[in-house]
Amino acid sequence: MWQANITRTTKETDITVLVQLDGKGTADIRTGIGFFDHMLTALSVHSGISMTILAEGDLYVDGHHTVEDTGIVLGQALSKALGEKSGIARYGSAYIPMDEALAFCSLDLSNRPFLVFQGTFTNAMIGQYDTCLTEEFFRAFAYNAGMTLHVNMLYGTNDHHKCEAAFKAVAHALKTAVTPLESGQTLSTKGVL
Repeated sequence: MWQANITRTTKETDITVLVQLDGKGTADIRTGIGFFDHMLTALSVHSGISMTILAEGDLYVDGHHTVEDTGIVLGQALSKALGEKSGIARYGSAYIPMDEALAFCSLDLSNRPFLVFQGTFTNAMIGQYDTCLTEEFFRAFAYNAGMTLHVNMLYGTNDHHKCEAAFKAVAHALKTAVTPLESGQTLSTKGVL
């Protein structure tokens, strides 16, 4: 079982993340932002990656530092758990509907971090969660995991549905990408990632 535990403490946040690539997707998420906890729980459950995420941040300012720094630490933990990323499928893609909303994700665990995020929200907030932080989270997660990540919220009218479809699309693409290959080989013409 691949796993990693990372702690990052700054003047703005104190975050500990444990990830286990165990296929179970059990989640213990506590960031102080209810809707963000809901999205991270969905990411864990639907990816099959068990996650414990304990975050304390300067929420009296706003949620930015907590959300972005959680993405940083989660990305670092995923990268460490995957090691050299050998013997995995590497690529994953998924379309996920949620009622009237549809989201698509395609990703590559390539050690070449990049984010393409397309989609807009109607409202500034979902509960205590700033919708503009969705892109910030995925950028921090992708860059620290060494992942090329494309997220496209294709359409929808309910911001909760659009955001949740995006997180679940990332989760299902990630579940495919971390699937072990029978050969155990690195899926690259170079032989390394």
